[in-house]
Amino acid sequence: MSRRTNKADAVARPRRNVDYIRIGLWIALAISMLVWAMPLIFVVLTSLKSENQIFSTSSFSLPSSAEWANYAKALQTGNLLTAGGNSLLIAIIKVPVGLFISAAAAFALSRIKFKFSRGLLAAFALGSMVPIQVALGPLFRTILDLGLLNNPLGVILPYIGFGLPYQVFILYGFFTAVPKEIDESVRVDGGGNLRLFLQIILPLSKPALAALFILDFVSTWNEYAIALVVLQNKASQTIPLAIQSFQSQFTSSYGPLNAFTIMSILPVVIIYLLFQRYFVQGMFTGAVKG
Repeated sequence: MSRRTNKADAVARPRRNVDYIRIGLWIALAISMLVWAMPLIFVVLTSLKSENQIFSTSSFSLPSSAEWANYAKALQTGNLLTAGGNSLLIAIIKVPVGLFISAAAAFALSRIKFKFSRGLLAAFALGSMVPIQVALGPLFRTILDLGLLNNPLGVILPYIGFGLPYQVFILYGFFTAVPKEIDESVRVDGGGNLRLFLQIILPLSKPALAALFILDFVSTWNEYAIALVVLQNKASQTIPLAIQSFQSQFTSSYGPLNAFTIMSILPVVIIYLLFQRYFVQGMFTGAVKG
């Protein structure tokens, strides 16, 4: 009787299916996170070690005592505060201004009907594929003629110009996903394109704008080629140029060099933490429809 009951329970009890795809995805995510985190862990640990510990212990071993003097040395000799202030000034001006111009252009392409609008959108798409390096020669000559060498405006203006194409293309896809019925309701209330853009489209586009803000801030903070050509004296250096200069002076001082690197990326991490909840949503929403 008990044998029959066990057989009946085994038949009635559904077999639990193992989701191998989900398990595989989690394993792939864990491996990706480990591969991504290893260089950062190495930099953090090295920045807290003395020179003797760096060369006598494993790269990923914990420091016996935190060597905070590496950070003090990096601050004193690395021109970090001046370079960080220059980079922050450039990013604070360039990123919001560039995003506003890109949003206005994307709004015009998505909401205002005019001749050759599709061709203009295609031109923006092609413009995002032009590498910066091909324009460095003419750009240097133009900046020199304008008297903007070693001036923050000398890099802000090119940054805005080179950032417009891909920002317009992404925001165009986001704006076209906003229902056109909203436009009609605004016009019924007596509003024009300016009110529609400032009070409706921009607030609805916060996820896309936040995602682009992060990407643009990071790319502006880390930009090297244009800054190297335009900003040629030490007082106008940005963070990438200061890192190169510090590395050339302290090639074998890995502790201060890694401490300098850690401090240079802190503003980028702070910006990401402030806007990270919008990041994924904004990046994928703009790519759905275009």
